[in-house]
Amino acid sequence: MQNGKMPLEGIRVLELAQIVAGPFCGVLMAEFGAEVIKVEMPGRGDDIRRMGPREGDVGFWWSQENRGKKALTLDLHDPKGQEIVKRLVPHVDVILENFRPGILEKWGLGWETLCQINPRLIMARITAFGQTGPRSHGPGFAAIGSAFGGTWYLNGTQDQPPVRPTPVYPDYLTGLFTAFGVMTALRHRDRTGEGQWIDSSLFESAFRITEYSASMYGRLGTVRERGSRQHVGWPGGACMTKDGHWVAYTAPAQHLFERLCNMLGQPELPRTEAYKTPEMRSQNVPGLLQQIEAWFADRTYEEVERTLEEFQVPYSRIMSMADVFEDPHYAARNMILDVPHPELGTLPQPAVVPKLSASPGRVTHAGPEIGADTDEILSGLGYSPEDIAMLRQDGIV
Repeated sequence: MQNGKMPLEGIRVLELAQIVAGPFCGVLMAEFGAEVIKVEMPGRGDDIRRMGPREGDVGFWWSQENRGKKALTLDLHDPKGQEIVKRLVPHVDVILENFRPGILEKWGLGWETLCQINPRLIMARITAFGQTGPRSHGPGFAAIGSAFGGTWYLNGTQDQPPVRPTPVYPDYLTGLFTAFGVMTALRHRDRTGEGQWIDSSLFESAFRITEYSASMYGRLGTVRERGSRQHVGWPGGACMTKDGHWVAYTAPAQHLFERLCNMLGQPELPRTEAYKTPEMRSQNVPGLLQQIEAWFADRTYEEVERTLEEFQVPYSRIMSMADVFEDPHYAARNMILDVPHPELGTLPQPAVVPKLSASPGRVTHAGPEIGADTDEILSGLGYSPEDIAMLRQDGIV
């Protein structure tokens, strides 16, 4: 199936988005066969081209989140650039955009205008705070989404200030939620013929993954606080081995707690009054953690891994990227791709996820040069070579 028809072939996406959340949504669709046309300002391009580490002129972050796309340069501030978008709209299924609310409307490219041109259009709108509400027009990036969404408050340990979450997961979560929304909207359109718009925000994506925190506060009035390196509700957390490796482990369920105690040489512990129920374990976990930490500290990582495997206690070394590149499980899952690049030969990047048995995704290139497909796209809209030359001369493309 690697060279066969892709499941999203025939879906055309116009990406009016930059940095991470919108482009990540777009790249997910491109990996499964959608034609994604990325629009960038002439000359400047997406800011992510200049963010993060690079080799020569190649930005690693840019290349990963824009792989497999086509590149069109277009000045959306200019009426001629806006006209090109309007000529593209009848030929696309999805528009991804992450301007502040009202910007596209000011340019005559808002939902109410574009859906008149193409009633089957799906328009996904990504912002920090959403399209409505008192903060809707405020700027924001992943850190702000995390802070406002409640996840930054929970990051770190109880004896320290909140720690900035990394990587920029509100962006990636929002891209993923938006991609799911787009696929749902396309399914609705297949059934009804009706397009729609999607309102995605960074803070709501962060808020959605705060587990039980909302119910706990709403019902009990209890604010969930930061924990420690060890879990406060059951045995679990991270411990250092004798040879300096950090290992994460967890035993939240009764049968896992029993396995952990057997491993520690205390098989009777789960039946004692202090540990026989989840509620009692939660109260008495601190008394057990010192024993667990001492057990890890007395053994090398190789000994710890072998014993955890033997007793089937969930665990993992806390992996650095060097660990990832050496790990046999990553290799067996083919999770690091060597993606073709015209300057560097190949770039190692994470593989496509999830893995589909009949129609897996694939990656054809590690991000296009700025405006690489401009002539092809405009020619398809009926612009002549002379027209394109004039647009280029005027700085529109």
